[in-house]
Amino acid sequence: MRFILRNLGFYLIAFWASITLNFMLPRFMPGDPVSRMFAQSQDQMRPEQVEELRRLFGLDDRPLWRQYLSYVHDVCTGQLGVSISRFPTPVSEVIGAQIGWTLLLGGTALVLAAVLGNLLGIVAAWRRGGLVDSVLPPLLIFVGSFPYFWLAMGALYLFGLTLGWFPLRHAYDVGFTPEWSWAFVSNAGSHLVLPALTIVVVSVGGWMLGMRNTMIATTAEDYITMAEAKGLRPMRIMFRYAARNALLPSVTNLGMALGFIVGGALLTEVVFAYPGVGYQLLSAVQGLDYPLMQGIFLTITASVLFANFVVDLVYVRLDPRVRVG
Repeated sequence: MRFILRNLGFYLIAFWASITLNFMLPRFMPGDPVSRMFAQSQDQMRPEQVEELRRLFGLDDRPLWRQYLSYVHDVCTGQLGVSISRFPTPVSEVIGAQIGWTLLLGGTALVLAAVLGNLLGIVAAWRRGGLVDSVLPPLLIFVGSFPYFWLAMGALYLFGLTLGWFPLRHAYDVGFTPEWSWAFVSNAGSHLVLPALTIVVVSVGGWMLGMRNTMIATTAEDYITMAEAKGLRPMRIMFRYAARNALLPSVTNLGMALGFIVGGALLTEVVFAYPGVGYQLLSAVQGLDYPLMQGIFLTITASVLFANFVVDLVYVRLDPRVRVG
């Protein structure tokens, strides 16, 4: 319990620091969104409208500490401001409409890559020098060295444009509305295959190498030799003794990756025009939509911290030394 409370305090401090940085950064940047909207309107906005917009975006003439307190209050109550590029839609609604697709794409790709990579790493280390250990690591690392967008464009051209096996863009076809029906789920699934497959192919090699190296060190431990001397079945030794103890670094990597899922595979979403948070972040940067950028950055930060806290809870369960400490 002491370990959990200490880490919870650390994450709360980190979240407060991220809120403060998120508040300060746009105010140190040249220009502001209201001036940009005023320029776009070609001087057709009245002064009282400009003042109202500045007050709406929290850029009025109040002292900085009062703006900061108002910002912290708004963040704690879920009010992240109004999007400029989608004015007057609230930022929370814009992020809420996109984050589900990012979680679907990133979560599916992460689970597939982590499970497949760790299983291959376990087998490669257990049968060291075999076919899996000799062929797959260099092959997967070679494929993983390609940029995301390069593989995405290649897959889009081959499987989407040339062969016509999968859709070319977006998360579902025009004419469908998101609902829990087999027609919509199957249509969204067909749109998910190529973006998720691209991420899995690029990232599975890293998962495999990480597990393989840790597993090799674990199989040299005395308790593995003891288990073999006792005549336990090889599958039981491999999964319950060796793989379980080699799993901790992968759990840490999984926690970090879970947090960054919210950031989205930006380039993959751009190539496939997938309506996720990463694609929305690119649009916000291009449109200088400061409130939306702040909201997305804050969402990503909170997701990373929350995922790491969940990993700490899992660590307490997996590693008895943490409970004793």
